[in-house]
Amino acid sequence: MRIAFLCTVVLFSFVALGQKQMAEMPGMDMSTPPASKTAGDMQDMPGMNGGNAMAMHSMESHHMDMGPHMKMTSMRELKPGDQEKADQMVQASRAAAEKYKDYKVALADGYKIFLPNVPQKQYHFTKYRNAFRARNHLDPSRPTSLLYEKQGDDYKLIGVMYTAKKGASEDELNSRIPLSIAQWHAHVNLCMPPRDRRQEAMQPNAKFGLRGSIATKEECDAAGGKFYPQVFGWMVHVYPFEQQPEDIWSVERQHNHMD
Repeated sequence: MRIAFLCTVVLFSFVALGQKQMAEMPGMDMSTPPASKTAGDMQDMPGMNGGNAMAMHSMESHHMDMGPHMKMTSMRELKPGDQEKADQMVQASRAAAEKYKDYKVALADGYKIFLPNVPQKQYHFTKYRNAFRARNHLDPSRPTSLLYEKQGDDYKLIGVMYTAKKGASEDELNSRIPLSIAQWHAHVNLCMPPRDRRQEAMQPNAKFGLRGSIATKEECDAAGGKFYPQVFGWMVHVYPFEQQPEDIWSVERQHNHMD
C-alpha cells in the first residue's frame, strides 16, 4: 500500500510542475531542446501528464524482475582494458562528487531536488545542462544527477547518475562504461490514461503506468491511453564511495529503494 500511495503522490504532484521542471527530470532525454517545442508538444510529453513521475517512481520501486516496463543492457564478456576503464570512471566520478558532499553546494551549482516534499529513499538532485550535454558524450565531471539519502534536515551524498540519449546503442553505452562491468537501464512501454481517467492509475492492479498491465501500443490504443515506447534516456548509477565493485555498480541498489 505504501508503494502504491507514493506512486499516486508522485504521479499527480508532477502534473502541477511546469516545463522547466520537466526538463530537469533525472535522465530526461533532451533530443529536442525545450525551446523548440510547441505548447501542444508539451501537453503530449510524458512529464506533463505524469509519465516522467511514474518513471521516477519506478526507480524507487521493485522491478528487479525486469518485467515489460524495464529494459537493461546485456552483460558482456570482460575484455582487456574494461576493468581499468571502469576503475578510472569510478575515480573520476568520486572526484566529481566530493565537492557536493554538502548538498547546499550542489544547489548553488544549479542542481535541483526532484520532488523534495515526497518521501524517498534516494533523492535525485538534477542539473538540466548536464543532462543535455550527456546526449553526445559522457563527462564524468558532470553527472546528470547527484544521489542523496535524507538524514533529518540534511542530505548524505551516496552516488551519482549518468545518462545517455534514448537512441543510444549498446555499443555506444559500452564505449562510455564497459557493459561487462555496469548495466544501464531504461523505462519503457508506458501507457498513460486519458486526463479524465487518471484515477485509474491509482487503483490496485492498474492497467496504466509503469506498473500497469498494459505494455503494448495496441493495448494502450484500445484502452484510450497515450503510449510512450521509452521514458527518459538511458541511465546508470555509480556509488563511488563504496569499496566493493558489486556495491559501486549495484543494480539492486538502483532499483530497490522502497524495501
